Formats: sequence, structure tokens, C-alpha cells
Amino acid sequence: MIYFIADTHFGDERIRRYENRPFTDASAMDQELIRRWNRTVSAADTVYVLGDWGSLSPALLNGTKYLLKGNHDTLTNQAYRDMGFAEVYDLPVILESFWILSHEPLYVCENMPYANQFGHVHASPLYRTFSRQHYCVSAERIDYTPISFAAIQKRVCG
Repeated sequence: MIYFIADTHFGDERIRRYENRPFTDASAMDQELIRRWNRTVSAADTVYVLGDWGSLSPALLNGTKYLLKGNHDTLTNQAYRDMGFAEVYDLPVILESFWILSHEPLYVCENMPYANQFGHVHASPLYRTFSRQHYCVSAERIDYTPISFAAIQKRVCG
């Protein structure tokens, strides 16, 4: 299966406070994110991380992981590959000729034959979680658990 998540910010105490994440500290946040990830994702699955990874080794998490770099992902692409990501991207990726994967939301209108999956906006009320042409996979919006591509397709495509 294919899964998505963004804005994990592993090891980042500031994001825990800024976004009012329901964890006592960054260590507790990391442990719960790891637990939820590994409960959901198997070793045979694929996970697209849509930016703002943090400081955790991807080897602690199930699945083959791909990183689309976000504004907090400041290491070189090779450094992230060395950490355990199968591939790292600086630009949006198109999946199945319809889904544009990006860290920040992209402009798509109803006349465009695309839908955008993104993160970056966390729980901001300025953005809806999904519509016919987008889905936000920021960790806060998906219960800090990778969400399956099938679940996203069902909500966006009906």
C-alpha cells in the first residue's frame, strides 16, 4: 500500500508547542508517532513524506520512505538518502498522472485535471483538510498517523 504524511517534525519541541500537539514533550511525541506509524505501515508499504521530517532516523519506521523536502528539511538530498530515504525530491512529484505531491499547497482550480496532496499548513483553519482537488496530510489533520492513498482517493474522488 501507499501512505502519506507531512510535518512530522521529529525531535522538534517548538512545533509541539506551536501547534498545541497533545504530547508532554518532543520525546513523547516522537514515540507516539513511531508507534502509530509502525502500527499502520508494514515493511512492504511505501510512504511519501511531504516535508518537514525532523531529526529521527527513518530506519526506525516501517516501509520504503520517500521525502519531498519541506522548508525545515535543510540537509542535502544525499544526507537524507544516507539516513534511509529511498529517494529525496526538491520539487513536486506527479503520481498516477493526477496527484501533485508537494510540501506547500499549490494552486489548482476546478478546470485543472489535477489534485494536490500537501502539508505545511498543519492545523491552520485557513485551509480545509480536503476538497475535490486537494488533501492536506499534515500530521495534525490525520491523527499523527500515515494515511493510505486509498482513503485519500475515496474522499477526494468520491
